[in-house]
Amino acid sequence: MTTSIHRPMASKAILLVGILLIAANLRAPFTGLPPLLGFLASDFNLSTTAASALTTLPLLAFAIVSPLSARVARALGIERALFVALVVIAAGIGLRSTGPLWGLYVGTGLIGMGIAVGNVLLPSLIKRDFPYHIAALTGAYALSMGVAAALLSGLAVPMAEQWGWSGSLGAFIVLPLAALAVWVTQLKAPAPQAAEQQAPSSRGISIWRVGLAWQVTLFFGLNSTIYYVGIGWLPAILADAGMSPERAGSVHGVLQFATAVPGLVLGLILRHIHDQRLPAAGSALMSAVALLGLMAAPQQALWWSVLFGLGTGSGIIMGLTFIGLRTGSAQQAASLSGMAQCIGYLLAAAGPPIMGVLHDSLGSWTVPLGICAMLALVIAVMGLLAGRDRHIACSGS
Repeated sequence: MTTSIHRPMASKAILLVGILLIAANLRAPFTGLPPLLGFLASDFNLSTTAASALTTLPLLAFAIVSPLSARVARALGIERALFVALVVIAAGIGLRSTGPLWGLYVGTGLIGMGIAVGNVLLPSLIKRDFPYHIAALTGAYALSMGVAAALLSGLAVPMAEQWGWSGSLGAFIVLPLAALAVWVTQLKAPAPQAAEQQAPSSRGISIWRVGLAWQVTLFFGLNSTIYYVGIGWLPAILADAGMSPERAGSVHGVLQFATAVPGLVLGLILRHIHDQRLPAAGSALMSAVALLGLMAAPQQALWWSVLFGLGTGSGIIMGLTFIGLRTGSAQQAASLSGMAQCIGYLLAAAGPPIMGVLHDSLGSWTVPLGICAMLALVIAVMGLLAGRDRHIACSGS
């Protein structure tokens, strides 16, 4: 059983606003960077490898910090841990935009560490405080993530042309500051970790030894891999196809906006079905079709980007929803979230540089896109397994 906190309606409304504002910080500070890589490479004379490291570094931070996040929450409480995460994100944004190259890399790493804690703990918080609305709220916060990322990705290049890349990256600090202003109200909330530690559903089983946990992890992780390959390299793919940087940045923003769209409806659909195999596999197949489309007809990139955003965006929501639906307590959800995001972001961190090396070796994006399309088919299989109506607390496979 999940131990939840009983709050007045006004308090719950503030909590919901805080959750959505935190969610807005969990993608935009990272995914708003790729459209500016051209500016950064020019100013610092960065190689392709050095530039791609800026998009890989946060993913490595996600993988390293994610397994530790549940321990941080047990030590501080979920609310305080999320507050610290927002402070770290704000500090990283400030340092990243100060100018020197070392600040760019260290600030990017700090942003990744803060986002990692938020990524792991938000599903646990929702499991704890809103156990009967997991799918709907997961869709809502995925929508918040996608909208914020889309807006700032679309504005990144115009802001850089007006204020320079430093001013453009610095503008992202409005997100953590807004979230901190609301979340500070949650710091005195009681934390039920002690009760959760006694929950029978969270004892006697190691998440890392459960087949269902690995199915959720691979579904989430491989979906994240192809998503971050698309986010990291779409502007370069479109540039190679002859598109201008401004147009490529706009399509990049459209992709991220499309990832937010499933949040409008998918959560509402999922709350009414116990078996999620069809939507899980269907989202992966949409991504596969989009990747094959980009490979065969890049001149139609806008439409393929929309389809890819819808597919991977649905996959993100499904993966996050599975964390809540397949676990028996908020503590177990935090453990599965840490596992899924540790393995998932290790895979996602490897994806963009490997695809970049393949492109540099072969002089074409055909093979990287083809590999990602095959991964999407594997995701569909994982979706058929993870989408079954089963629970880790009572399942060993």
